[in-house]
Amino acid sequence: MTAHSDTPYTDAEVATLARRLLDHSLPKAQWTHAAHLTATLRLVRIRDDGLERDMPGIIRAYNVAVGGVNDDHNGYHETITQAYLAAIRAFVATLPAGLGDGEAVARLLATPMGDKAWPLSFWSRERLFSVEARRAWVAPDLAPLEAV
Repeated sequence: MTAHSDTPYTDAEVATLARRLLDHSLPKAQWTHAAHLTATLRLVRIRDDGLERDMPGIIRAYNVAVGGVNDDHNGYHETITQAYLAAIRAFVATLPAGLGDGEAVARLLATPMGDKAWPLSFWSRERLFSVEARRAWVAPDLAPLEAV
């Protein structure tokens, strides 16, 4: 992250972060919650078609490349990924034309999604962190995601 403005990333840094996710060169320590949201926003903006299908493979491959695993307790989580993807897609649709990626990320991180606990507004902890929710989409049990 940069310290040169209120925007956590420049447009170029957003593009680089997404590229480094895709080519597996992003250090694992930099794969933070903010980085997850940043990369997803960028991918939605540049190649949204098919991300529901492609994002699982992108994240799983990255996890393995940096020494992680994707199993019933670690790594890729289908429900969380698809929830954020849908919410970020809806967020991007509200952005003014011409807004740069850095400013878009700053605005995204300032929303409730910027808090890692955001999914718990929609899912109970037990349901969200179940093996079933990690493996496949599980609908929210507290509030509809459409309320986002």
